[in-house]
This record gives sequence, C-alpha cells and structure tokens, in this order.
Amino acid sequence: MALHFELVTPEKLVRSEEVYQVVVPGTDGDFGVLEGHAPFMSTVRDGALQIFASAGAAPEVIPVRGGFAEVNEKGLTVLAEHAG
Repeated sequence: MALHFELVTPEKLVRSEEVYQVVVPGTDGDFGVLEGHAPFMSTVRDGALQIFASAGAAPEVIPVRGGFAEVNEKGLTVLAEHAG
C-alpha cells in the first residue's frame, strides 16, 4: 500500500499523490512517514522534504519554510508557509 501525501501552501495545492515515504524536517528533528503511521502532528522547520516514490528510490527534495505536518488515517499533509 502507498502513503497518500499532500503538500499545501497558502497559495495552492503543490502536490497530491501516492508515495512510499516522506521525510519531514520537524522542529524536534526529521521524521519519516510510511503508510500506516500512527496519528501525529508536528511543526515544520525550514529545511527539505524528501519524497520517496518507491522503496529504494532516490528522494525528490522540495525545500520548505515553516508550517505544520499532520499524519492521520488519510495520510500525511504538510501545510508549509512556502514550498519550492
């Protein structure tokens, strides 16, 4: 199964797709999210999201500034102040 991932800024929906894993730059450190992750919320620090399309794939990197990340039963949503 895949993880549903959305990246949203105040201006637009940047990404909405099924991925294998996303590594988020959380305020308390980077954290990885896979399908089935426990519900979780975190603030996001300036850094880079790493998006893995499949297991073993090289990550796509998207710079982000600030915001929040939420993991729930629907997947991972990152609400970033700025992305890209």
